Amino acid sequence: MIDYILSLGGTVFVPIIMFFIALIFRIPFFQAVKAGVTIGIGFVGMGLVIVMAIDSLNPAIKLMIERFGLHLNLLDVGAGPASGVGYATAVGAVVIPVVFLFNIVLLVTRLTKTMNVDIYNYWHYAITGAIANILTGSMIYGVIAAVCHAALSLKVADLTARRVQKIVGLEGISIPQGWGTSSVPIALLLEWVYERIPFMKNHSIDASEIQKRFGMIGDPVIIGVILGIIFGLAAGYGFKDLASLVITVAAIMVLFPRMIRLIVEGLLPISEGARTFLQKHFHGREFYIGLDSAVTLGHPTTIAVGLLLIPIMLITAGLLPGNQVLPLADLPVAPFFVCMATVIHRGDFLRTLITSFITMIFVLLISTHFAPYFTQMAAQGGFSLAKDGSQITALSVGNPFGWSITELVGMGLIGTIVCIGITALVVIGLGKRELSA
Repeated sequence: MIDYILSLGGTVFVPIIMFFIALIFRIPFFQAVKAGVTIGIGFVGMGLVIVMAIDSLNPAIKLMIERFGLHLNLLDVGAGPASGVGYATAVGAVVIPVVFLFNIVLLVTRLTKTMNVDIYNYWHYAITGAIANILTGSMIYGVIAAVCHAALSLKVADLTARRVQKIVGLEGISIPQGWGTSSVPIALLLEWVYERIPFMKNHSIDASEIQKRFGMIGDPVIIGVILGIIFGLAAGYGFKDLASLVITVAAIMVLFPRMIRLIVEGLLPISEGARTFLQKHFHGREFYIGLDSAVTLGHPTTIAVGLLLIPIMLITAGLLPGNQVLPLADLPVAPFFVCMATVIHRGDFLRTLITSFITMIFVLLISTHFAPYFTQMAAQGGFSLAKDGSQITALSVGNPFGWSITELVGMGLIGTIVCIGITALVVIGLGKRELSA
């Protein structure tokens, strides 16, 4: 049953879930159908843009790797294969029902406002649990690790909900995605630092501010043209390939926000229906619909910083002591690694860029550290991703929450108790605290 649900894919499964949620909130049948299908259309469109980004940027990335002379022995296989590996583990087989029921318990006990319907991305919790299982040899410890990751993600989703809603332009949603939430503590710490740096304090440079100061230079199309030229020159492209890449990158800058608008259009009646229903039946109690971080990708800062991060990551990977990961498959979707920094920094370009760069240093080191475990999980799950005894990893596996949790649970009983205690302190200690919009 679980395999069948996962086989539907996000473009089918999420609209079905949203359709039933709409019916629960007493939205008329055909309006619920339209809302669910519109969300699905948005995800299909976003998927097409991502495929276009991968197809057009991968050749340039490979050429940049050659030109920069990168010789690293851990191949980044990407989030797609990583999700399959996560679900093929023993913990992955039970993570969906366990985390879903745990989420309901937290909702009922008022320890979270978020109902995480982004079930496909439970694979992040599965990876954490599977690594803990390998370290301890205990399935129970593995499940505990996965649940701790889910609990932290739900509380971060509650904490950041207001700013997410401001960025997306839609009330009643939050982001509990397992990787995106793990980058939030780093961004919050750096936000505190930025506020104490004179030239950064109380100054914001987002896309609209750039457009105000420099006119067309801040336009998404022009930003796309500039980024496309940078990529093309870094890859050593001639005019034909350079021109094609410029148009594609500019298209990404324009099409991503438009696809997100479609998703928001579908979510709008569900959000309104939920608010009306909850005010009537739960005395105004607030709930959030937990969605994939993809719904935040429409912000120009996220796309621009994500694309700019590609050459920066390649150079960093070659220079960073201790890194063995060759960034590849996850690089074209780098905006996913940036999106929550944009949320925390309210769209500020410079802060988001610096935070994303620092976060990706952690990602490279953690994905290097996790490579032996990830390779073992892939082999046990029947995935022939590694050849000739080589090891594999993925940037999306370089999860700060996953690393901290597995380090604790890997110590055994004492470490697991400490991990549960810290998680409980975060869940209870944050309470109903939320960042201002």
